[in-house]
Amino acid sequence: MNQATRGGSPAALITRTFGIRRDEFSAVAWSFAYFFCLLAAYYMLRSVREAMAIVGGTRNIPWLFTGTFTVMILATPVFGWVASRFARKAFLPWVYYFFIANILFFYAAFSYVDVNNLDKVWIARSFFVWLSVFNLFVVSVFWSFMADIYTKEQCRRLFGVITAGGSAGALLGGIVTSIIVIPIGFENLLPLAALLLLVAVYCIYRLRRWTSKHEIGAQREAVESDVPLGGSPLAGIRRVMTSPFFRAIAGALLLANFLGGVMYMSMAAMVADTFPDTDKQTQVFALLNTLTNGFSLIGQLLIVRLSVKRFGVGATLSVLPVIAMIGFAVLAMNPTFVVLAALQMLMRSIGFSLTKPTTDMLYAVVSPEARYKAKNFIDTTVYRGADLVSAWCIRLMNAAGMGLAGVSIICVPLAAIWATLALWIGRQYNERDQAHTRQQTEQESTTA
Repeated sequence: MNQATRGGSPAALITRTFGIRRDEFSAVAWSFAYFFCLLAAYYMLRSVREAMAIVGGTRNIPWLFTGTFTVMILATPVFGWVASRFARKAFLPWVYYFFIANILFFYAAFSYVDVNNLDKVWIARSFFVWLSVFNLFVVSVFWSFMADIYTKEQCRRLFGVITAGGSAGALLGGIVTSIIVIPIGFENLLPLAALLLLVAVYCIYRLRRWTSKHEIGAQREAVESDVPLGGSPLAGIRRVMTSPFFRAIAGALLLANFLGGVMYMSMAAMVADTFPDTDKQTQVFALLNTLTNGFSLIGQLLIVRLSVKRFGVGATLSVLPVIAMIGFAVLAMNPTFVVLAALQMLMRSIGFSLTKPTTDMLYAVVSPEARYKAKNFIDTTVYRGADLVSAWCIRLMNAAGMGLAGVSIICVPLAAIWATLALWIGRQYNERDQAHTRQQTEQESTTA
């Protein structure tokens, strides 16, 4: 028995702890690195985005979400057209090249207004809208690619560890930002983020090479095929509107984002009142993000795989809305900065460590076209539409004098509806999984 197979070997220990088999080590490592670079870049820029939201006044945040949603509406059919006309192996790297060029443009723009002592309010607003679009597109494309590479069984085992790569990157991005932003200035974070995206592109090529050597059947065909997905650029929208499964996922996202919007806008207002300097605000948001991602990393590495295996997809998806019910009830009774910050970190940590990887597992039981187009529509347009609705609703409720306590009371029953949807989605996933398994078995029997 060699060291690779002995029960006490490092490989065996990794398999027992994280569920990664020896032949998957290389692919998981590149996937981990890919998501690490992606979120390290994003979290360098995210703290800047939060500070840019304050530049124009927190009362204007709903308008920023309106602009974001408008751009998303325009971008979604463009992405659908690209996915319909070009093979995945061709357009995936170019998505990132496009956004790298955007980052360098904003770096030049921020540097120009700083050198010439100009008002940066409009470039700040543009950056907020752009980064809100950037984040959803690049992450959505990443998870669609992961669902192409890995089988359903692998998704359940490996997505938690791969998601941990993102949290590790987000953690490092937040730490680096909080340390260096004041000495170097926020605009100089942008070239570092662009460099990380270039490394992410390299990871794509390494994963394609691994897939061509190690995978057979659907996974190799999905990654290496020269054939575009085809279909209509609006197919993703149509699938979401006509499928109860996708409608439920979209509905759960709407509710989750409304609750997240309450915390986001309240936190922005509190930070703006407490810290008047843009670099200091960026540092505060970076520290909050760092704590959140530290907690997320633990859950992704050690909890989500075991939760899905032991309790199932539906129960795992219901954890966050149950926590939200309890948390908003507490916030309604004690609407202070400490409680709000704690609830935001707890909900975001659970969202990143349990809800997000489990939600991404859902797309392993749908068609390739739905995996890219329907998922992209939900992850981008529906997501930002939910932000838009929540921002304006919260502004109207605050204008009516409800305050954080009153809004929190409304959030409690909404979280209960979200929990119910999560359990239903889990049952639908199980039915689709079983049907897909039966279909594969029948095809193998026919071939044999």
